[in-house]
Amino acid sequence: MSLGPLEIGLIILAVLLLFGYKKLPDASRSLGRSMRIFKGEMKGMKDDDVRAKDEATTVRGQLAPPVAPAATPAEPDYEAEARAAEARAAEARARADAARPGSTPLDGTR
Repeated sequence: MSLGPLEIGLIILAVLLLFGYKKLPDASRSLGRSMRIFKGEMKGMKDDDVRAKDEATTVRGQLAPPVAPAATPAEPDYEAEARAAEARAAEARARADAARPGSTPLDGTR
């Protein structure tokens, strides 16, 4: 059971009627992007499998020299960064409010 030219033509006509001629280029472009991303991810998974298999193979009779533990980087202080960002945002809001005509300053002076 194969599709003949008449069936293919009817399918194309149905797609044109459903989506319209203006949306088809966008739909085909997004489909192409999706396929490219999917292929890239599949290739990456395949490379990971090959790399894991290579790491799993061991050479008998040879010992690896001990590896010194790497220095762990200091954890960033996200809370301090967030407080600093909030302070900068508050200052920017205060400057914007002060620059607006007819506004009153936040400190109550005029």
